[in-house]
Amino acid sequence: MAQQWRAWEPGPVENWTFDEIEVPAPGPGEVTIRVRAAGINPADAKHVAAARPGATFPTPIGYELSGEIAAVGPDAVGGSGPLSVGDEVVAFRVQGAYATELTVPARDVFAKPGTLSHAEAANLLLAGTTAAEMIQVTRAAAGDTVLLHAAAGAVGVSLLQQARVLGIRVIGTVGPESESSAARVRQYGGIPVAYGEGLRERVLDAAGGEPVVAAWDAAGTDEAIDVSVALVTERDRIVTIVSPQRAESDGILWIAGARPESARFRDIARARVLELAASGDLEVPIARTFPLVDAVEAVTFVMQGHPGGKVALLP
Repeated sequence: MAQQWRAWEPGPVENWTFDEIEVPAPGPGEVTIRVRAAGINPADAKHVAAARPGATFPTPIGYELSGEIAAVGPDAVGGSGPLSVGDEVVAFRVQGAYATELTVPARDVFAKPGTLSHAEAANLLLAGTTAAEMIQVTRAAAGDTVLLHAAAGAVGVSLLQQARVLGIRVIGTVGPESESSAARVRQYGGIPVAYGEGLRERVLDAAGGEPVVAAWDAAGTDEAIDVSVALVTERDRIVTIVSPQRAESDGILWIAGARPESARFRDIARARVLELAASGDLEVPIARTFPLVDAVEAVTFVMQGHPGGKVALLP
């Protein structure tokens, strides 16, 4: 028997249960993965916190994992090519990654970059494809100066690294007393500025006379949106991943993995994000790991904010 975390009804993470499950043998186009690490993202908890259209329960928890192929079904071809038992892989846009074993569509399974541990690989693709979409929808390109809110967070760190490869100059906001966050932004090629009163002026100073042509918001605060709107001329070059209300009221962009256009882009972007990791251009800082059995504690730790890197569950 395998084990898996599930939400049986809408509610907080404390209501989740760690259940024994039967993992079905892989059918046509499917593979079974022995999970070595599951990535933790705020969406894991947010998507089952309240009833929403299309949500059904019980809901298996977790969208991304890293592990080894345990069985291969007929005609199963992975997103990066043929799959064999024993291959090390990652899977993203799957359901139920907080598990010891899982059967999933092979199209969502890719060769694990050898540059990453299982804990790192399990946390690569949700943040990485979100970051890639933020770059794409704002049309950011080499030579541009872009403002990034929450630059030291998971999506922010991926944005910094992907922007560096593209030659985009990034000014990233961090906590006013967080030297570790500022150091992380510098490490990945960004220019840190403290958020808080006077943020607009600090961003202008950091820009050194260059126009701020786009803004990426992973913070969701009114300050982040207000400063972005004040600095960026074209509203369709400002994107938020956390504030749909401000997107609607201010005429800026909002993207989310559950939206069809975002899902289509992120499916395509998986291959590119994996290439960047395999070449060493994209790292995944890990703050902490937890045993799979301690998923509630781990998710609570992440949801409290500022974990200092990604967090993985290890079966």
